[in-house]
Amino acid sequence: MGDREAAIVKVIDSLASVDAAAWDACANPPGEPYNPFVSHAFLHALEESGSATRRTGWLGQHLLLEDDEGRLAGCMPLYLKNHSRGEYVFDHGWANALEHAGGRYYPKLQCSVPFTPATGPRLLAPSGPGREAAEDMLLAGAVELARRHNVSSLHITFMPQRQWARAADLGFLQRTDQQFHWFNRGYGSFADFLADLSSRKRKMIRKEREKALENGIEILPVTGSAITEDHWDAFYAFYMDTGSRKWGTPYLTREFFSLIGERMAGDILLVMARRNGRLIAGALNFIGGDALYGRNWGAIEHHPFLHFECCYYRAIDFAIERGLARVEAGAQGEHKLARGYVPTRTHSAHWIANASFREAVAEYLVRERLYVDRDIAALGEYAPFRHDTPNDELQEDDF
Repeated sequence: MGDREAAIVKVIDSLASVDAAAWDACANPPGEPYNPFVSHAFLHALEESGSATRRTGWLGQHLLLEDDEGRLAGCMPLYLKNHSRGEYVFDHGWANALEHAGGRYYPKLQCSVPFTPATGPRLLAPSGPGREAAEDMLLAGAVELARRHNVSSLHITFMPQRQWARAADLGFLQRTDQQFHWFNRGYGSFADFLADLSSRKRKMIRKEREKALENGIEILPVTGSAITEDHWDAFYAFYMDTGSRKWGTPYLTREFFSLIGERMAGDILLVMARRNGRLIAGALNFIGGDALYGRNWGAIEHHPFLHFECCYYRAIDFAIERGLARVEAGAQGEHKLARGYVPTRTHSAHWIANASFREAVAEYLVRERLYVDRDIAALGEYAPFRHDTPNDELQEDDF
């Protein structure tokens, strides 16, 4: 990377001002598993579509690390925020505590992929001997920016375990949580996966899949150039209907779906359900180098087990067919456990400016990490796998 002292950290407010190829060379270096969410195409689509902008409370403050010859040597998706919506690592209690004590929690700095609770790199740098130095400079740059903005805190969420540990070495507080992920143990078919389950769970899943297709329902997986604007029109109607009922105002605009359909079609799997010639439900997934990421679901008709079929079982089918290592099914949902998705840790790191508040949060996080560990262990006892299925492959943390 050249002389470390000569490197410069810059701040930009939009991905439009950085070369896409240079960003992607840091975000998804050759030879490493591709993560669609940190790609320039995905992050820029969020901004260009009006989904993640100053108006919606996501003001870009992205960091660019340039070497002594002006080349991009690292980058970091970073936002100045005046709320905590769309993050999926909940800090509302922290905000309330600080404000009740007379402090100000917002604005804060947030390093994440907006509206996307999926683990992926956050300190983006090419592979090689200069990577750790670049990551350290990005972390230091983010802290310096937090100080210059005089914000209460800086949060890096859904980060890989290696980067999480590195941030802790540099003084960040460590937080864990859990999601439900499905792991591919070399299955050749869905039937092979079922064979790993207890007899009762095998029967339950077979019945659910049968019932999901009653009433003349067809399931239509589409990807790549087969995805049309008609698909996006239908999916957006599903997304708005379900999102409005669940959390009030859905985050993503209609334009966002057109943009990713235009620029990332090969990274997308839409699982659509049709009845009587009409599309009635759909699940949006993104295809990574070693994982399938389930993101959004919506429906305008409601049929028993259709959600499970579109979101969980078809995702497993696709992962087995493509030889993907896992399916990440998004945030929350203990009902996923009975469908073969096991509790898996997620990691976030937090820098807090106020010393007294930082100490209080640090004490809380010690207790919370213990609770998460116990919860994962307890939930693991209810996994649907046969007793002779090795558990060491069902508790992966680091990917």
